[in-house]
Parts: sequence; C-alpha cells; structure tokens
Amino acid sequence: MSFISYLINGVSLGSVYAIIALGYTMVYGIAKMLNFAHGDVIMIGAYVVMASVTGAGLPPMAAVVVSILFCTALGIVIEGVAYRPLLNASSSLAVLITAIGVSYLLQNIALLIFGANTISFASVVPIPAIELAGKSLTITGEAIVTIVLCIIIMTALTLFIKKSKAGQAMLAVSEDKGAAQLMGIHVNGTIALTFAIGSALAAVAGVLLCSAYPTLTPYTGAMPGIKAFVAAVFGGIGSIPGAFIGGVLLGVIEIFGKAYISSQMADAIVFGVLIIILIVKPTGILGKNIQEKV
Repeated sequence: MSFISYLINGVSLGSVYAIIALGYTMVYGIAKMLNFAHGDVIMIGAYVVMASVTGAGLPPMAAVVVSILFCTALGIVIEGVAYRPLLNASSSLAVLITAIGVSYLLQNIALLIFGANTISFASVVPIPAIELAGKSLTITGEAIVTIVLCIIIMTALTLFIKKSKAGQAMLAVSEDKGAAQLMGIHVNGTIALTFAIGSALAAVAGVLLCSAYPTLTPYTGAMPGIKAFVAAVFGGIGSIPGAFIGGVLLGVIEIFGKAYISSQMADAIVFGVLIIILIVKPTGILGKNIQEKV
C-alpha cells in the first residue's frame, strides 16, 4: 500500500505544481514573459489567509476568497508597474532582471511585516481523511481537494480560452500583438487579465500547499515556484494541458525520489529531469515548434 500512498501524495503535490505552472504558462504563452515573481505571490496568498483568520477572525473559506482577491489585485499592480513598461523591450534580459527584483521585493516586504520565523499554518480544508484497505491506506482531505480542484481549474481555463471572448483575445495576443491591436483588441488589458488569473491561481496554490505542508516563511514560495516553472517547461510552456501533465509528473517523480532514492536528492532529481527534457525535447511534452516570422 505504500506505493499507492506515495503515488497519491505525488499526484497531490504535482497538482499544486500544476496550478502554479498554469500561471507561468499563461503569462509566457500570451505576454512572452517569464514571471519569476510568481512563486512569491504564492507566499503572499498564504500570509493573507493566515492574517485574515488569526488577525481579522474571518472563517477559513472567507479568508481564501480575500486572499484570491488580494493576489489578483497584486498581479495587476505587478504587471502595470514592473512589466508593462518592458513590453516592447529590445532584450528579454530586462524582463528577467525585473522579475527577480520583484521577487526579492515581495520576500523582503513579507520579512518586514511577518518576520523570518516559521509560522504554523492551520489547514483550511474541512474534509476529513479517508481510510481504505483496513486503515492501511489513508488519503488526506488536502490531497482530495487539491487533485479535484486542479482538474476543475484546468478544465475551466481550457474552456475559458476556447469559448470566451476574452480567451479568444488572449489567443490573438499570443499569436501577434500588433495584429491583435489592429483588430481592436486591448492588448495591455488582455495581458493584465492574464496576470490577474495567474496570480489568483497562485493564491489558491499557496493555500493548498500550506494546508498540506503546514509551515509558512517568507521563502515558502521560492522553491515551489521554481519547480512549477520546471513543470511548465516539462509539459510544454504555453500549453495548459502541458502544465497539468508536467506538474503531476514532476510531483510523482519528486515523491518517488524521496521515498525510494534519497530525500536529500529529491530536488536534484527534479532539476535533472529539466536538463534531460531540454536536451531530448526542448519544447516539452505538448510544446510546439514555432517558426519565427521575419
């Protein structure tokens, strides 16, 4: 039963990576920007929930809604202040350096407000654990909610992109910003919406991550953010189903690596997978080769 337990834990952790990776893949697919501050929005979202419950006395579900709204607004502000001026920058290096700067800014703001000490995070998932096979297999409520929510989010995002007017605008902007603007699409507004959705997903991922692994520090989002980026590349950055597949596979690989190889080597195994994918199939599992227009 231990194998099945590890598999469920791997899919659960991978679902968190997938939700984070969806934010990465949407922003890159539409704005062609790598938002490395995305991981720190996860941390901010978790802190907002913690402060709303312990400080303001809100019920956990209300605190989650507050966190999603706060992170959505934060994503729009980050895009407008830090990234929009660089939209037509000649070098992608400027965007990368700005993203790293925003990441450190968010970490230091959290350090200033909440301090560096590790805080215990109370789970917001009300569902009890399920015991199967004569109590030899336990599936936590957090694992169930995370997996189900990830599938719902991926399905909803796919339908949103394919069926809604805003989703079609995102597709148009991802293909050609100039042509989209000539067609009357508000390019800046579309990119801001993309950041807003990605940041809202980061808030959800932060709550789920800290509910499953109940500790919180200003650096909580750093490593999951990087691993989610690996998941996005693994699945094919710019592809929503690819982010889901990459996240789940990466979570399973990490948990199995900890269980059967070495817990100290788990992160090295994850980044080793990234190197192999970049060598064997640089576009990822569902990524496509795009011919540059000249």
